[in-house]
Amino acid sequence: MGNIRGFLDVERKEHGRRPVAERILDWREFDLLPSGPVLRDQASRCMECGIPFCHSGCPLGNVIPEFNDHIYKDHPQRALDILHSTNNFPEFTGRVCPAPCEAACTLNLESHPVTIKDIERSIIDQAWAAGQVGPWIPRQRSGRQVAVIGSGPAGLAAAQELARKGHAVTLFEQADRIGGLLRYGIPDFKLEKHLIDRRMAQMEAEGVSFRTGVRAGTDITGAELRGGFDALVLCGGARKPRDLALPGRQLEGVHFAMAFLEQSNRRVAGDLVPPEQAILATGRQVVVIGGGDTGSDCVGTSIRQGARSLLQIELLPQPPAQRGAADLWPAWPQVLRTSSSQEEGGTRDWGIMSTAFLDDGRGRLRAIRAVRVGPAPHFAPVPGSEFEIPCDLALLAMGFVGSERAGLLEQLGIELDGRGNVPTRGFRTGVAGVFAAGDQARGQSLVVHAIAEGRKAAAAVHQHLRKPVLAI
Repeated sequence: MGNIRGFLDVERKEHGRRPVAERILDWREFDLLPSGPVLRDQASRCMECGIPFCHSGCPLGNVIPEFNDHIYKDHPQRALDILHSTNNFPEFTGRVCPAPCEAACTLNLESHPVTIKDIERSIIDQAWAAGQVGPWIPRQRSGRQVAVIGSGPAGLAAAQELARKGHAVTLFEQADRIGGLLRYGIPDFKLEKHLIDRRMAQMEAEGVSFRTGVRAGTDITGAELRGGFDALVLCGGARKPRDLALPGRQLEGVHFAMAFLEQSNRRVAGDLVPPEQAILATGRQVVVIGGGDTGSDCVGTSIRQGARSLLQIELLPQPPAQRGAADLWPAWPQVLRTSSSQEEGGTRDWGIMSTAFLDDGRGRLRAIRAVRVGPAPHFAPVPGSEFEIPCDLALLAMGFVGSERAGLLEQLGIELDGRGNVPTRGFRTGVAGVFAAGDQARGQSLVVHAIAEGRKAAAAVHQHLRKPVLAI
């Protein structure tokens, strides 16, 4: 603990942001990281607790007090080494993770936790700028071949860890670019895509082979994968969206959120979207159904596209502003949060259930019929509360319900559990030599969970490959 009075004498100071009026005019990231002296002061606030609850809050188990201490003492290389020892991609988590580590920080007992996320991002961004991040080449190769299916954060982490252990890794991605939802789900204003590209270059130097535009189960069969590789790691995500089976669901103007976000990210990348397939918020009355991260991303994207009006609705009641009596630290607090996108415009409303999509008489959406409801688990409609919401673009952002079994999983003989996920034990599926991690195994979750599971799955695969070769 370099500064024993840091947490007493230094106030919490978060990063700044570009003004809303400026940032909604482009797709660039808008967070402004603190200067070196400010960052050092913020790191000095770490108490180095006897029991660092931030460790339990972080799914990766980041060694937070130690890298905070090295930043305070101006040892950036040591801080980087400690950060990379548990996290393959801190530039991703430093941007899109909701920071459960900060929620679990002891100083959050007073609602002023250490700015761990800012410190993490600053460590890695400064390291990249200084040329301190390079490939980790294994000393020897194992001669074993591993296929990783899916290039989201779990697949990238698993592939990198396995390559660093000396295995020949081929990563298959059905899209035309690597990154999964990092590439086509998260908007550029939260995560610019050159960050993925430079990690790809690092991984290629480490021995990872990327194959895009290959749909496992179709372009390459399960039998071919099992015959050509010593192990398979399934990291295909849980991208089957939750639908809203209401009257009028087929109307023009009702779309899944991910279709909208992917199109937007492709446009930002310079791709052309055929006009007849375009899903654009420009000049439209937009309603986002769902109050989570995906819904928030739809809000920020719609604002940048020039929506005429914007409303985000949520089935659950509005959360409280502060922790309740039963919502105790260090658990993740169930409180009202306002995302950067929600700061930019639009309105939010809670306790609303959609009951029908209404036709304008020409097969196009004109409004949503809705009703106010009581709390979970019954969501009982409030008598006399039915109303209409004018709307010509409805975006369904209500989460995901697991993986598609048809294709690769069916060919491998893998059944899904009741939640639509691939069941595993120690990241092993019920099929010898086949492993699964990330959203495909746990269900839709955070990037930080996906990276953590990719790392652990790689360790399980490595242990498996150290045994005598057996046909899978």
